[in-house]
Amino acid sequence: MSIAVDQPVPDFTAPATGGEITLSKLRGKKAVLYFYPKDNTPGCTTESLQFRDLYPKFRKAGAEIIGVSRDSLRSHDNFKAKLELPFPLISDPEENLCALFNVIKMKKMYGKEVRGIERSTFLIDAEGVLREEWRGVKVPGHVDDILVAVQAL
Repeated sequence: MSIAVDQPVPDFTAPATGGEITLSKLRGKKAVLYFYPKDNTPGCTTESLQFRDLYPKFRKAGAEIIGVSRDSLRSHDNFKAKLELPFPLISDPEENLCALFNVIKMKKMYGKEVRGIERSTFLIDAEGVLREEWRGVKVPGHVDDILVAVQAL
C-alpha cells in the first residue's frame, strides 16, 4: 500500500534523532519528508546541507523538515552533528516508512542491481494530507523547488 497525492497520510511513529516522531503530533504544521539513500554520501550530504541552509525559510512558511533513511540512529546522530542539521532524521531500518511511501527501488550501482531508497520528497499539509511528491530527485535546485511549493500551500 502506498499513499497517493491528496490522500491523508496514515499516522506513524518512528525513531528519530532527538526522540520519536509521530505524524499526528505535527498537525497544524506542514511537513516535508525527504527520503535519501545514505548518510555521509555526496548527494545526501549536499541535499541535507541545502535543507539546513533554507531551514529558517521553511520554518517561516510553517513547515517542519524531516529526513528519512535506513541508517541507524547512531549514524544519523553523527551525520546530524557533522552537518549541524537543525531538524530530525528518522531511522527506518525495517523500511516501514519506505514501504508506506513506496521509495524502495532496484537501482544500478557500479554495474550491479541493488535495492535502495530512491531519493524522494513528500509535502504533507497541516491536516496530514499528502499534497505533493517528488520522486527520482536530482539534488541541484530540488530544495528550492520544495520551498516554493511549501510557501504556495
